[in-house]
Amino acid sequence: MQNLISKAEVLLEALPYIQRFRSEIFVVKYGGSFMDSPDPGVRSGVARDVVFLEAVGINPVVVHGGGKAITRAMEKAGIKASFIQGMRVTDEATVNVVEQVLSHEINPEVVAAVTEFGGKAKGFSGTEIFTCRKLCLIGPDGANIDIGYVGEVIAVNVAPLRECIRRGITPIISPTARGEDGHIYNCNADVAAAQAAIALKAKRLVFMSDVPGLLRDPKNPETLIAHLRVSEVPGLKAAGIVDKGMIPKVDSAVAAVESGVDKVSFVDGRVSHAVMLEIFTDAGVGTEVVS
Repeated sequence: MQNLISKAEVLLEALPYIQRFRSEIFVVKYGGSFMDSPDPGVRSGVARDVVFLEAVGINPVVVHGGGKAITRAMEKAGIKASFIQGMRVTDEATVNVVEQVLSHEINPEVVAAVTEFGGKAKGFSGTEIFTCRKLCLIGPDGANIDIGYVGEVIAVNVAPLRECIRRGITPIISPTARGEDGHIYNCNADVAAAQAAIALKAKRLVFMSDVPGLLRDPKNPETLIAHLRVSEVPGLKAAGIVDKGMIPKVDSAVAAVESGVDKVSFVDGRVSHAVMLEIFTDAGVGTEVVS
């Protein structure tokens, strides 16, 4: 009986959040090595959370990654992966592999997983949704470094996304984009998800990866920063706490919050139902970024 009462208490804790967020748009960026987990329970957990959001009247929009799968496919094709400042150098051959893996392999898998649990989902190649400009890196000498077909999302085609939302269907989007020159570009999935959240005027943006959140010491999970204000970010960058792969993630979070997204969360996708724990419980999990 106590176990049943505990279950009822969990549902009651979630109730005010369900009421508050009904009909709102939540963008979820789904990435990290847990996407490659051999445990089907880990892989399907996110799909179940998405279906739950649908069922309680929240409108999820998913942008997924797939970096490790791209590297494996490149190796299979005999293409050596190379990175500069954490960004994948993307020549013509590489961008074709990127689009194939992200839009035609991983994307249908995520759609199928949501459908399997009774949800409604529609897949989109990012080239249908995102427009980008070519991204150039700045070297130590101040000169531009050309890393090929790597883009920075500058516009979002919201019409097909809003049509899906109107019909109760979850859009699942790959992080590729169409350049101003008409070419396909590889984009950072964190940046793409943030731009989607801004364009859709989303209530929340959730970044799922394979770390517990933003850590003061990357080797110590006990140093999790549970609550972060936008004004604190420059200091964390100066201290080296926000560096490397966390920079585009945190910069995207700041841009989203400054553009009207209520809250951005960094959660560990390896934790069962991390999205639901973050959204529907008082304590939450991971790091929350607010204005």
